[in-house]
Amino acid sequence: MSQPRPRTIPEATVARLAVYLRVLSGLADGGRSTVSSGELASAAGVNPAGLRKDLSHLGPCGVRGVGYEVATLRRRIAAVLGGEQSRACVLVGIGNLGSALADYAGFGTRGFEFVGLFDSAPGRVGQLIGGRTVRPMDDVEEVVTATRASIGVIATPAEVAQPVCDRLVAAGVRSILNFAPVALAAPAGVDVRQVDLSVELQVLAFLGQQRQVPAALAGGMA
Repeated sequence: MSQPRPRTIPEATVARLAVYLRVLSGLADGGRSTVSSGELASAAGVNPAGLRKDLSHLGPCGVRGVGYEVATLRRRIAAVLGGEQSRACVLVGIGNLGSALADYAGFGTRGFEFVGLFDSAPGRVGQLIGGRTVRPMDDVEEVVTATRASIGVIATPAEVAQPVCDRLVAAGVRSILNFAPVALAAPAGVDVRQVDLSVELQVLAFLGQQRQVPAALAGGMA
C-alpha cells in the first residue's frame, strides 16, 4: 500500500500527527483496540474536525460508527512520519538538560537512538549516561560519518550553539533540534527546529492570564 509523501503534508499537520501517534501508542499500551475521533481529538488537544482533516492526508482511516482501529492508525502515522525506521541521532551539550534527554528511554521506543553524546567540558567526558559514554567534541565528525547520523540535538549554552550547528552540518547532519536559546542559521537543505522552553513558559503564562480576565469580569458583574 502506497503512503503519501511526507513533504506533501503541511508542517503544522506533521507536528499534530506526532501527537496523535503518542496518544495512540498510549492507548495501544493500555490494551485499547479502537478509539473514536472525539476521544482521540480530546486527548490530543484538537477539535474533531481538525483531527479528521489531518488524518485525511493518510487516506481513508476510520469506520463510521466505530472510529479508528488503534493499531492500524498507529502504523499508518508511524509509516508517514518515518517512525518505522531507526534514526541515528547525536547530542551535543551534556548539562542538566542534555543529560535528561540522553537518559530518556522514550526516544528509543519511537525509533530514535542517540549514537553519540558529546561535550567540551573535560569533567563530563567519560561519563556514562543512558548507556553511552560522553565523548569529546573532537570525535563528532568520526561518529557522524561512521553511524550516518542525520539528526543532531543541541543542548549547549547559547554562545556556542551556532559553531556546534556549523560543525554538525559540515559533518553531514541534515536535521537539527535546538534547545539553546538562540536562533540558528543553517544552509539550504538543513532543517532546524527550535525548542525554547522560556518562550513556551511565557506563552503558558499569557494563556493563564487570559483565562483569569473573563473570570474576574464575571465576578465583577455578579
